Amino acid sequence: MEFKLKWLAWEITRRCNLHCVHCRSSSGIEVKEHPDFSMKEGKRIIDDISSFAKPVVVLSGGEPLLRKDWHELASYGTERGLRMCLATNGTLVTPETCRMIKATGIQMVSLSLDGSTAAIHDDFRSQPGAFEGTMNAARLFRERGISFLVNSSFTKRNQHDIENVYRLAKKIGATAWYMFMIVPTGRGEDIMEELISPKDYEKLLEWHYEMEKSEKDLLVRPTCAPHYYRVRMQLAKRDGEKPEHRSLKFSTGGGKGCLAGQLICLVDVDGNVLPCSYFPLSAGNLRRQPIREIWENSRLFQELRDFSSYKGTCGSCEYIRVCGGCRARAYAVTGDYLAQEPFCSYTPRKLKKGRG
Repeated sequence: MEFKLKWLAWEITRRCNLHCVHCRSSSGIEVKEHPDFSMKEGKRIIDDISSFAKPVVVLSGGEPLLRKDWHELASYGTERGLRMCLATNGTLVTPETCRMIKATGIQMVSLSLDGSTAAIHDDFRSQPGAFEGTMNAARLFRERGISFLVNSSFTKRNQHDIENVYRLAKKIGATAWYMFMIVPTGRGEDIMEELISPKDYEKLLEWHYEMEKSEKDLLVRPTCAPHYYRVRMQLAKRDGEKPEHRSLKFSTGGGKGCLAGQLICLVDVDGNVLPCSYFPLSAGNLRRQPIREIWENSRLFQELRDFSSYKGTCGSCEYIRVCGGCRARAYAVTGDYLAQEPFCSYTPRKLKKGRG
């Protein structure tokens, strides 16, 4: 496998107007320990990235729209040949936001939608009116011809609503729907007991496979659920079919599970380069090293790319190269990012034979 940087999430602020139960960065309206970087530093980072690769760059947070100069970063990235995108919770989107999205060359916007009703979504986002804000943003995007996708995160508190959220994403005009399975980092560590059980996890991935086969209009993909690629291969074989990997133009891969440090990374507001948005260990810092050096030489990224070093069931699994297990979830639950995926219930053939 070739390890090219194809997708980079960039935390341009840690400030956020919401207080979501699962927030990976424990964002708040004021985060004094992690101040926003300057525009000068932002442009330097863009220059560094664009001189090394031309990945999709997603302006994220926190809530990126809380930065008054977010559009300047987007415009500069576009000028430097990067494919710029924006990830927002939707509550701050206005007609002026839409004008700037189009003017800066942003190619895709993602919206957060965690419930099909205000009661469910607002509970998850810990903010009355959050659902209405997302619906308003979707309406503004539709009216102005701005492509958007929907990201939906699930725990036990809203897993009963998954099919309804999927249908709502279609109804409001999304081009894609990504079903996120929570990784317990940041504030997510406080809701460990809410994580969807391995048994239900497997059932949801099987449901997604059946739904995806009949879905003709919406691009769909489970996220932070790498063993979906094992599930779809198993079910396709059962059905006598060859699994097709439909992937969004701006997706991170389409045919491979965990991509942390392999095709994707996150740059946080302090300049740390992390394997993914949910992996709290730094491979290096852009204030001290160029991204090429970190991407190609960091010990952390090298270990994540060495499948022979994976442990437990993941290390013995015949699907390791299409799945790999969620490295961030392994670290969050066990403290070892090379440990087996703690929410996978599959027993590899090699281990079954050994027990036989």
